[in-house]
Amino acid sequence: MANRVTLQVHEIIKKVSNQRSKADKIKILKENESFALKTLLQGTYNPNIVLDLPEGAPPYTPSAPQSFPSNFFKQSKKLSYFVPPKSTQMSTLKKERLFIQILESIHPEDAELVLQMKDKTPFKGITSAVVKEAFPSILP
Repeated sequence: MANRVTLQVHEIIKKVSNQRSKADKIKILKENESFALKTLLQGTYNPNIVLDLPEGAPPYTPSAPQSFPSNFFKQSKKLSYFVPPKSTQMSTLKKERLFIQILESIHPEDAELVLQMKDKTPFKGITSAVVKEAFPSILP
């Protein structure tokens, strides 16, 4: 069996966006299923999940695309701090500082996707119907 290359989340989203058929989009999502990908899609397309953060991009310095200290697969677990009840246990300043740390530690294109997710901006070529069919449990 060939070794599967793990794509970064932004690479998966780009690959799905470039597909023409719904079936191909769903297939790629399923083949690349991860906690990080599902978290990103759920945060973007599930209307019941709203991050407790101000709208728009915070002032942050994107990491260099060739050398980012962490990755979204590791950092995605921290997004729970921005959704109630956890978000109510932290000061606004501390929450915003943590969010900026996440953005600065991941690939800059993944950081852009996280900002899109926070503001509920759908990804080009990916509908909630595609997401719901690929991962039925993450959308209402």
